[in-house]
Amino acid sequence: MRVLGIDCGTEYTGYGVVDLVSDARNNDRLVCIVCGAIKASPRDPMPTRLSHISIGLSELIARHRPDCVAIEDVFYATNVKSALKLGQVRGVAMLAAATAGLEVAGYSPLSIKSAVVGYGRAEKHQVQQMVTRLLNLDQIPEPADAADALAIAICHLHTAATRERQSATG
Repeated sequence: MRVLGIDCGTEYTGYGVVDLVSDARNNDRLVCIVCGAIKASPRDPMPTRLSHISIGLSELIARHRPDCVAIEDVFYATNVKSALKLGQVRGVAMLAAATAGLEVAGYSPLSIKSAVVGYGRAEKHQVQQMVTRLLNLDQIPEPADAADALAIAICHLHTAATRERQSATG
């Protein structure tokens, strides 16, 4: 299974494509295919930024052909204006996925941290360290938004694997 994780942001939208690969002995391992961030200029008007993010995500989907997309759910923010802008980016991400015929799964920050670190209140650096370990990377992915996107993809893969095991036994 290949998952595109997206960490929505108005300036940097992080992305990470992760494969769940099984070897001959049915041992699963996670493999990072690509990660990075789509940079949108804060000087550009919001519609221009959203278009840039949409085009970038559509190109990533076409190039890497994920099976599904995972994004972080909207959380409550003290700054309403920031929350609305983040919601617009999130909408663009969902639209890019839906246009490509992909399902979108959303996860809370707590769920993502729990799936990756084992603790829902983990610090950002703990998540980055675990992403690096789980994907057997030489260094922490940069920018931080890319590491967050990989964490979202890993969360989805762990959650999907758990659901699959539960449905097989139930």
